[in-house]
Amino acid sequence: MANLNDSRPGGVDTDDGDQARQPAYLPNFCSSSIVFGVVLTAELTAVALTIARQSGWDTFFSDLAKTSLLLVWTSLGITAALCVLRRRLNRFSVAMASMLTFVTVTAVIIIFSELIYWVGRYYNPPDMVIPNLWFPQNHWYFLSGNIVVGIIMTGLALRYFYVSHQWQRNVESEARTRIHALQARIRPHFLFNSMNTIAELTRTNPRAAETAVENLSDLFRASLADSQKLIPLSQELEVTRVYQDMEQRRLGDRLVVKWQLEDLPKQARIPSLTLQPLLENAIYHGVEPLPDTGVVEIEGRCKGDMIYLSVRNPLPIKKFKSEPGNQIALENIRERLKLAFGARANLSRAIDQTHYQVSIAFPVTE
Repeated sequence: MANLNDSRPGGVDTDDGDQARQPAYLPNFCSSSIVFGVVLTAELTAVALTIARQSGWDTFFSDLAKTSLLLVWTSLGITAALCVLRRRLNRFSVAMASMLTFVTVTAVIIIFSELIYWVGRYYNPPDMVIPNLWFPQNHWYFLSGNIVVGIIMTGLALRYFYVSHQWQRNVESEARTRIHALQARIRPHFLFNSMNTIAELTRTNPRAAETAVENLSDLFRASLADSQKLIPLSQELEVTRVYQDMEQRRLGDRLVVKWQLEDLPKQARIPSLTLQPLLENAIYHGVEPLPDTGVVEIEGRCKGDMIYLSVRNPLPIKKFKSEPGNQIALENIRERLKLAFGARANLSRAIDQTHYQVSIAFPVTE
């Protein structure tokens, strides 16, 4: 029981506090999707500026090439700088991070503008009879114009990133609230069934009832963990085994649980009380109604970046299709998996003449 007693609530990452105090509204500029978006935006801006400047199509494409060369390479430079500085920027407040972003963008624009201008001066000296129009002629107008355009575009981009970040935070907050409500619904049911088990043991085996109370203490401590956080898979498996031990003391030889777990990544995350209610349902609906021994099979395997768990139990009577308590528990687990992992998580049922099986799948997240 040491793992259950000593573990922190939720047993999750320790950097949540850092994330709480950091704005972290800037996207990951190192990701390929952001780089593609920056290049696409720069090119579309180049097209818009070229159309606004030109009065005919005869010089449109040459002007577009010059503008694209400047905007795309400057945008890539800005992206690289923000990629390097993003972690440091997100340590500051929103206002300070935004101001430092403006400074960074302005510095990169000045560097690229100066580089282009002085390269142009080298290939296009002032005494040249026919100047090369690919390079700027007015130094300060070229530099100041680029800075103004860069500040405007940066302001619009930062506003978009901030609003998008706030919207994402609201969505996550609503999801955490729903998870908390779902977890709150499953806890009383869990405690009620556990107390019934202890009540039966007090009449038949007081010493086993004492041990069951200790196990219940560990189990309930785990169930009271912060429902907004995911716990390690190893902790959920331990909670399930402790619950099995409680029921084993009550049912004796009538209950047989076979574990068939492959090398699962034990630090993978899972919502608390996901596997344990499945075992609870399997025992309550599949083993207790049997006059003889009932076998529950728990299987687990990892394939690629997905974990697959299943609980299979005998089907003595055909009541699963109309058993409301069982359906509520399964829908609860299904919704919590969906909130935690999105569309990649899944819960499915399989029923035949003799057995009932519930399977869950979720991605590996550490």
